[in-house]
Amino acid sequence: MATDTVSSSSLLKNVTRYEDVKDQGKSKSREEMGKQDFLTLFTAQLQNQNPLEPVKNEAFVAQLAQFSQLEALTNMQSSLDTFVTAMSGERMLNSASLIGKKVAISDSLTQLTQGGTIDASIDLPEGAAGIQINVHDARGNLVQELIAGPQMPGTTPVQWDGKDATGNPAPAGLYRLTAQAVINGNTSKVAVNALSTVKSIVTNPSDGSVSVEVDGGKTILLTDVKRVGL
Repeated sequence: MATDTVSSSSLLKNVTRYEDVKDQGKSKSREEMGKQDFLTLFTAQLQNQNPLEPVKNEAFVAQLAQFSQLEALTNMQSSLDTFVTAMSGERMLNSASLIGKKVAISDSLTQLTQGGTIDASIDLPEGAAGIQINVHDARGNLVQELIAGPQMPGTTPVQWDGKDATGNPAPAGLYRLTAQAVINGNTSKVAVNALSTVKSIVTNPSDGSVSVEVDGGKTILLTDVKRVGL
C-alpha cells in the first residue's frame, strides 16, 4: 500500500504565524488594542495549536470571558471619565454663586474698604491666656496692634476697625492679620482666618478640582473653605 508523504510546508502554507500577528499588535498601545485585534490573535492561536494536543474548550471560553471583562471595564472607565467631566462643570457653575461673597482664609491679604472693617477668627482648641494681633499692610509695615485677654477654648471672633495706631482711618487697600497667643504658658503663633472676598472661580482640567481666588490673588481649593460670609 502506497503511503503519501505530506511535507510540513504544505501543512503550513495557509497558516499565519503567531509571531507575525504579535508583531503587528506591537505597533499599537494597550489602549488602542480593541476587539478586532483580540479576535485576530485568537484566530492565530487556533490555527497554530498542536492537533495532537489541542487547547481545551474551557481555556478558550476563559480567554473570551477575560476579554469581555476587560472590554466592560474599559467602557466603564470611559463612562466614569464623562461623568467626572460633567460633574466638574456643574461644580464650577454652582460655585460661581460664591463670587462677591466672603470666605475665611488663613494667612492671606484681605481688602479693607474706605471706612470699613476686617472680620476674622482664631481657632483656640485649648483656649489662651491672652492674644496679640498684628495688622500689616501689603508692604509688610506694621499698622496696628490689638491685645485681648484670656480666651475660652473654641473659635474667637476678631475684628479690626480699620484704624491705625494713632486712631486714624487706614487707607483702603490690602492688609494681613497675624496673631500670637499664650497657650499653657508658652507664646506661639496661631492662624488668623480673615474673611476675604471671592473674586473668581478656577477649575483644574487635570483632576476637575475647583478653587476660589480671593483678595490678593491667593487661591485655595473649594473643599478647604470652612466658612462663608456675606
